[in-house]
Amino acid sequence: MTENLAEDLDELARGLDRDHVFHSWSAQSQLSSLVVASGRGCRVWDHAGREYLDFSSQLVNVNIGHQHPAVVQAIREQAELLTTIAPSTVSLARGEAAKRIIGHAPPGFHKVFFTNGGADANENAIRMARLHTGRDKILSTYRSYHGNTGAAIVSTGDWRRIPNEFARGHVHFFGPYLYRSEFWATTPEEESERALHHLRRVIEAEGPSSIAAILLETIPGTAGIMLPPPGYLAGVRELADRHGILLILDEVMCGFGRSGRWFAFDGYEVRPDLITFAKGVNSGYIPAGGVVISDPIAATFDDRVFPGGLTYSGHPLAMASIVATLDAMESEGIVENARAIGETEIGPALAELAERHAVIGEVRGEGVFWAIELVADRDTREPLPAAAMGRIKSGLVARGLLPFIQDNRIHVVPPCVVTVEDVAEAMPIYDEVLSTALEGEG
Repeated sequence: MTENLAEDLDELARGLDRDHVFHSWSAQSQLSSLVVASGRGCRVWDHAGREYLDFSSQLVNVNIGHQHPAVVQAIREQAELLTTIAPSTVSLARGEAAKRIIGHAPPGFHKVFFTNGGADANENAIRMARLHTGRDKILSTYRSYHGNTGAAIVSTGDWRRIPNEFARGHVHFFGPYLYRSEFWATTPEEESERALHHLRRVIEAEGPSSIAAILLETIPGTAGIMLPPPGYLAGVRELADRHGILLILDEVMCGFGRSGRWFAFDGYEVRPDLITFAKGVNSGYIPAGGVVISDPIAATFDDRVFPGGLTYSGHPLAMASIVATLDAMESEGIVENARAIGETEIGPALAELAERHAVIGEVRGEGVFWAIELVADRDTREPLPAAAMGRIKSGLVARGLLPFIQDNRIHVVPPCVVTVEDVAEAMPIYDEVLSTALEGEG
């Protein structure tokens, strides 16, 4: 391809997008999006060949990296065999995908309900919880994101909930976040204890017998990658058990390798009743998600109709991509790589950045799931303004690194296949941008 033709293709793509594509969470006249033509591993490039190191994993979902050959081949082979089939039929690919997912679940889980993504996974988990318990209310935290369908968006705690509050029976509470504690805590243990006291009082005030489930991201992702403090999730489990409330753990973003474990909750001594997933289960190659259902809840619908379904539930192409993804992650040690890279490379490198830059208030994370929280003043912890964050994003992209920017944070979330060399390339870029984009600030 000639250089002129490549540039023309980039411009054509921009023009078509500007004229005809309506983008999510955006004012349409203010968009300035990057053209992506292809990718491989941790890198993407446009038609003209400009290359970017992807430390966003797009929407924190490309866990296995871009264009993994085994997954691409599995989709190709399934497309040649059978491209689509109704969810009421039996499909070998669907059964194999469910079996592999169950293989990573705790004991007492044997069934998977497949959805098109994470939002409708949470939607259907909420439906199951309400039908199983006969109760209505769903409790979730203010700092959370659970998707953009009816109940999922109202379960969400951030600003996106407010224009969409048309679903019933949702109550929010504050979860633990020691750096910006709502509970005047000074240690992780205090934060855990006081956050649990707050949740207990919310349950008591709402009426325990009215609450169907507590819905939590095991590790809140978009809200800030906030690792649960010691004892918190176990304490939530105890409160739920005391009152006959179900616990739904949302592993849509943190599951399937992102935390350095197959499920993030494996590191926190807790067993949920329902597990929601999407994103990382097949790196988003084909839209897919689902609910892993504990045996008592699954048994509720043995002789009772479950009033939910999706035309593309267990779509053959998505199922084939799940099988290939999970098989490759196992055979290539990809989850182990994510854990090791986080411990030996990303974590220490970000700690060094924090020592050099006063604008970094806190670094936190595990695996390939990290946040750099930026502040205008370390003492007051005032968040860095949006204009400065915009300059940081522009500076990173200009230097060939795709970031995930949310509020006053840089989320460092490369694919689980990221290498030592990739991290060594990325860290000086963060360092340079924090030095130059913020001169005179912090």
